[in-house]
Amino acid sequence: MELRQLRYFVRVLELGSISRAALDLELVQSALSQQISRLESELSTRLLQRTSKGVVATEAGMAFFREAQLTLRHADQAVRAAQLARLTGAVSVGLAPTTSAVLGLPLMRAMRERYPDVRLHIVEGMSGHLTSMLNSRQLDLTILFDTQAARRWSVLPLVEEKLFLIQAKSKATNATKESKAVTRTRMADLKDIPLILPTGTHGLRSALDAAFARAKFKPQLAAEIDSLAMTMAAVEAGLGSTVQPWAALAADTGLPNAAERFTWSEIAEPLVRRINAICSLSDDELSPAALAARVVLADCARELVTSKQWLGVKLI
Repeated sequence: MELRQLRYFVRVLELGSISRAALDLELVQSALSQQISRLESELSTRLLQRTSKGVVATEAGMAFFREAQLTLRHADQAVRAAQLARLTGAVSVGLAPTTSAVLGLPLMRAMRERYPDVRLHIVEGMSGHLTSMLNSRQLDLTILFDTQAARRWSVLPLVEEKLFLIQAKSKATNATKESKAVTRTRMADLKDIPLILPTGTHGLRSALDAAFARAKFKPQLAAEIDSLAMTMAAVEAGLGSTVQPWAALAADTGLPNAAERFTWSEIAEPLVRRINAICSLSDDELSPAALAARVVLADCARELVTSKQWLGVKLI
C-alpha cells in the first residue's frame, strides 16, 4: 500500500466521482480506477460503491476513509517536520564541461529548492582530472565516463551518450551543409580525417581509442587539447574535426547558434558510446548532504532525458 493510493482514495470520496478526482489529480481515469482496484484487492474488501450520481463509500470504505485521512495528515506533518530540521553542510560535485553544460544549472536549482541550507561546490574539469580529485578526496561525487579506476568508489550508471563527428560548417560538404537531418558516419570514415581530441587520460579518449582499435586503425591527430572551449574554437577555425557528445554543441558551453557554425554526424557503430556514471566516495564516507546531492543529481539527469532537454542520450 502506498501513500499516493490513500490520497487517490480520499480525493475520490471528497469529490464523489472518479472522473472528477482524476481530473483534479491530473490522472487518466482508467489509471485512477486501476489504483483504487489494487487498493481494494490488497484489503480484500470493496471500498466504493457506484451510483447514478457517482461513487459513495461502503461501510468498510468509510471506516478506511477516516483512518486514511488521519494517516495522510500525519504524513504531511512528518514532511513539515523534516523541512523544519533542514539538512545542512557542504558537498563538492565534479562535472566535465559537456556534462556541466546540460546538468549544471538544473542541479543548482534543484539543490536550492530541496536543500537550501546545503552549500554546493561545483568543479568543472576534464574527466581525468576529476578522477584524480575524487581519488584524493577533493570531491564527494562526480560524473565520469571511465570507471576502471573505481577502487572503493560507489558507481551508479546513469546515461549512455551517442557520439558525433563535429566539423566546421566551412569544411563540410554541400550535401551535409544543406541536410537538416542528423547524418550518420562509420568509424572507418574517420580514418583520413584530422581529429582534435583530448589526451588519453580522459574518459572520452579512452572510449574512442577502444573504438579505433576495434576498427583497426590509428586516428590522424591534428591536435590533443584538454579543453572543450579550445577544441571547439580550433574546429571552427578549420584546424581539424572532433568527436564529442551532443552536449558539446549546447548553447551553455558558449556556442550560441551552433547549427550555423558546425555540422555534426552521428557515429553509427552501436558500441561507440560514452557511458555516464555517478561516481562517489563509498557511502560510509559521504556526509548526509553528499548522499542527498547524489540523489538530486540522478533525478536531474533523468528529468532532462525524459523531457528531451538532454539530447543524444538514453537512460541506462
